[in-house]
Amino acid sequence: MSQEVKSHLFAIRTTGGQEKVVMNLMEARAKMGKINIQSVLLVDNLKGYVVIEALDPNTAFAAIEGVRHIRGQLRGELEFKDIEGYLVKKSTVTQLAVDNTVEITGGPFKGMKATITRIDHEKEEATVVLLDASYQLPVTVDANYLKISTS
Repeated sequence: MSQEVKSHLFAIRTTGGQEKVVMNLMEARAKMGKINIQSVLLVDNLKGYVVIEALDPNTAFAAIEGVRHIRGQLRGELEFKDIEGYLVKKSTVTQLAVDNTVEITGGPFKGMKATITRIDHEKEEATVVLLDASYQLPVTVDANYLKISTS
């Protein structure tokens, strides 16, 4: 009978701007078998921290010992729900509908407003007609470059 190993998440404080360096160092040490961690995670909106997954606080503490740019470990542990929102990329396409007025946030038409005429959920693309154009020009854009316009 196999026993499920429960791992724990710990926030590790780093020097600002060095999160990626710390993550790469931790990853390399884990691959060489020097430290016993399951994963290391860089969270975009969490400046100055990386999250590591380890069996217990002592294992986590041992893993970060002597690693450059690490400033310490937050007391206690994170719950999965604390970081879940950072792990699952929510698709923009599910929030869009035909006839929505949207603003294009990236690509060559960035900053322009448009009306959605068709949505391809599989490809995560939408066909839009630019409102600022002098003639009706349907353009297909990545749905992640669209946000519903409030004005």
